[in-house]
Amino acid sequence: MLSTKNLGLQYGKRVLFEEVNVNFTRGNCYGVIGANGAGKSTFVKILAGEIDPNQGSVHLEPGNRMAVLKQNHFEFEDFRVLDTVIMGHKEMYDIKVEKDAIYMNPDASEADNIRAGELENTYGEMGGWTAESDAAEILSNMGVKEDLHYRQMKDLSGGDKVKVLLAQALFGDPDILILDEPTNDLDALTVSWLSDFLADFKNTVIVVSHDRYFLDMVCTHIVDIDYRKIRITTGNYTFWYETSQLMARQIANDNKKKEQKRKELLEFIQRFSANASKSRQATSRKKALEKINLEEIQPSSRKYPFIHFKVEREPGDQILRVSNLSKRAPDGRMYFSNIDFTMNHGEKIALLCRDTTALTAFFNILAGVEEADSGLIEFGQTIKHEYLPNENEHYFSNENDLDLINWLRQFSEEKDEQFIRGFLGRMLFSGEEVHKKSSVLSGGEKVRCMLSKIMLQHPNFLLLDEPTNHLDLESITTLNNAMIEFKGNMIFTSHDHQIMQTVANRIIELKPNGMIDSLLSYDEYIHSDRIRQQREALNAVAV
Repeated sequence: MLSTKNLGLQYGKRVLFEEVNVNFTRGNCYGVIGANGAGKSTFVKILAGEIDPNQGSVHLEPGNRMAVLKQNHFEFEDFRVLDTVIMGHKEMYDIKVEKDAIYMNPDASEADNIRAGELENTYGEMGGWTAESDAAEILSNMGVKEDLHYRQMKDLSGGDKVKVLLAQALFGDPDILILDEPTNDLDALTVSWLSDFLADFKNTVIVVSHDRYFLDMVCTHIVDIDYRKIRITTGNYTFWYETSQLMARQIANDNKKKEQKRKELLEFIQRFSANASKSRQATSRKKALEKINLEEIQPSSRKYPFIHFKVEREPGDQILRVSNLSKRAPDGRMYFSNIDFTMNHGEKIALLCRDTTALTAFFNILAGVEEADSGLIEFGQTIKHEYLPNENEHYFSNENDLDLINWLRQFSEEKDEQFIRGFLGRMLFSGEEVHKKSSVLSGGEKVRCMLSKIMLQHPNFLLLDEPTNHLDLESITTLNNAMIEFKGNMIFTSHDHQIMQTVANRIIELKPNGMIDSLLSYDEYIHSDRIRQQREALNAVAV
């Protein structure tokens, strides 16, 4: 078991949390949530021993082993992939290194050989004799090809490195598993496999994630960080969200009734307290008034931006036609080829591709930022499209370092400062924040600015390349609803499973040698894709 006692942390005058007393027990998965800046990642770093609290302590039950997902993707560049995974069980790996060093030493003494024998027994009891095969199995399940298992980490792509570090954390059945944003940069199939793995995991999992679907799939409890407190509630994220909304409404309604009763009593007291014949009743009412205790409603520190894409002009009969589109990467490999489709009214297409750089290239071509190697793109004459790119840095460069009011004003027909201020306020930029320089914004703030830019244009066609990147759960929830309610056409891609499932009514997967065009839902498509891969793997084995 892992527990905290009177835990507290503050930086200067800013208190993140205080007097935290929580227990994490075996067999449960705890999802850590909270507004941006609440201290989610900081809290799990304290649990992992990477940061010391200002007060209180963390207690790990003796004999329990903790594993933490590494965030530095370049920490193990000179190590073999399999060895990197086995390092997840540090004691086992250290024994392996020590005994192998003795075996490789031609001058090893008899005492050394006795020591090697003892290490070998301990290594076997830990499961060391099957360590490489166990590590290989996890890697293969994640889609890391077998020919990469014996390569060095520096030879792997960024996506495969992420999978190896995740395999490292999962390796050896740790007693406590801490994962901070484990689904970042993972493809849908790997996320699905990880969800199944954690759902069956018998020990303790503590996870930070902005992926609502993932939290719902794996969590048995929610750890809510809000107002300097940390509370644990039973259930997954959706249960926590709906319950918290229901409770807030019930408390508000109850308080409204109490406030009305208080008002009536107060009016009676004021009216008759000076009247001798009514003074006894007034005194009675006054005592009743004192007994009415309004429950103190402290609104959550979480804030939801206003996101709504209003369509000013209905699209005509022609929406978009893509004909024989092809594009190669700078290194010569084929991103995609022979892409050919027509969009119809009301379609919201979710794009999939194993190569995220290919997806970005496709969006850039649709938006006119890049040129295709071949093929044709034809938007209808009535179509007004707006693009939310994955990379938006050039919109916020130091060369044109405007404050937020003037940054947004350049994209608005209405130039009045009060209008711009009001719009920024609805996107959670209030007070003096509107004078911040655009170049110093955080990743999430930049995305909210880009969404504001799009909303001011009133497009009838949206191009969204990973729109949830850098956003918190509250902004993702609002964006999800806005995408569902949007009356125009849309082409988008996202790592957020719930957005893909609830928004898309058509799936297109880009491939180097063509495409798959499907009217299945996202869940149905992923399931069929998994079956298709299993069949391909079986056929390969048969050959």
